[in-house]
Amino acid sequence: MYKVFVNDVPIILSTEKEIGTQYTSIPIKKVKIKKLIKKVAKGELLYVNLYHKKEEKLLKHLKKKLKTIVAGGGLVYNPKGEILFIYRNDRWDLPKGKAEKKETIEETAIREVEEETMVEGLEISQFLKTTYHILKRKGKYKLKETFWFEMTTDFDGELIPQEKEGITKVEWKDFEKSQEALKQSYENIKLLFPKEYLIQHPKNRVS
Repeated sequence: MYKVFVNDVPIILSTEKEIGTQYTSIPIKKVKIKKLIKKVAKGELLYVNLYHKKEEKLLKHLKKKLKTIVAGGGLVYNPKGEILFIYRNDRWDLPKGKAEKKETIEETAIREVEEETMVEGLEISQFLKTTYHILKRKGKYKLKETFWFEMTTDFDGELIPQEKEGITKVEWKDFEKSQEALKQSYENIKLLFPKEYLIQHPKNRVS
């Protein structure tokens, strides 16, 4: 199963035709994806299940319908256990960005964190998760596939937001401040955090 977010509403991709009575279920091969996205974006549809009996076909069919942008990003910890957040478009977010040619996704993730925050000395400790959300660029819907890594750094220098990317603040946040930031973040970002951070945010409809 996958969650593909339109704003903060997840479209579910699953192998089951029925996942709940409130869900509108549509075969992923037959769905008119642009019409569906518009309805979800307008709030006309909140519970959508796109299904195919073979799990490996779910993303394959979606990627046939939408051009994919591949990105990498980081959930970064310092020695105090604080997490690195950026502030952009009136939301707290995690640093991430689009992959460049001939770059591994790990290289992308580290470069983007460095560029957006000016944090140095990053080391990847583990792969976390891949998230999916739909965005609109130049009038066309696209699927953004972001590969997330847990990272650590001993960096204690100045944090500098990459203003040309619309970032206005970069901050280290402890556990309590991270919980507060997550109230003003994105649902797909919350998927990356350990459950104890999300006690105040029981919004995911399908586990």
